[in-house]
Amino acid sequence: MLKNSKSSYGWVAILVHWLMALGVFGLFGLGVYMVELTYYDAWYKGSLDLHKSVGITLAALLLFRFGWRLLGTQPEPVAGSSKAMNHVAHSVHKLIYLALIVIVTSGYLISTADGRAIEVFNLFAVPALTESVANQEDIAGKIHFYAAYGLIAVVVLHALGTLKHHFIDKDKTLIRMIKPLKDE
Repeated sequence: MLKNSKSSYGWVAILVHWLMALGVFGLFGLGVYMVELTYYDAWYKGSLDLHKSVGITLAALLLFRFGWRLLGTQPEPVAGSSKAMNHVAHSVHKLIYLALIVIVTSGYLISTADGRAIEVFNLFAVPALTESVANQEDIAGKIHFYAAYGLIAVVVLHALGTLKHHFIDKDKTLIRMIKPLKDE
């Protein structure tokens, strides 16, 4: 039950999905909090270091998720779902992945604009690129900001779709992302 089947997600995909959801919402909340801090606030540097470390961890988890998805089986759409709804769901997932890639990349470009590496929980460092562009931090910062809010909007749409499946359609879309189901 670690791997996905034709009818359900396995424990690995489920765990990665919920860890990423927790990371996205945690980073978004921390980001909203951080922009209100001034340089002299007690937690200014600590919140920034935590945001960067969790962001790099989320990037690694995203890469793992892409690999897991590429190498594994993907569950088929739930019985009774329309092709149009399956297309919408697939498009929403693509938007989520695109937003995550943009956010991770722009976050990296913000953090390394001054040429310094990103320290990850004081365990290792992710090196900076050797070249940067003029106003890299500002440009990447705007992209990061708008992509983060865009991601939250798309994730809300994703969650509403899941609730619709569960409470209105009464299908197993939500259940199979909480626990693996036996093949039917």
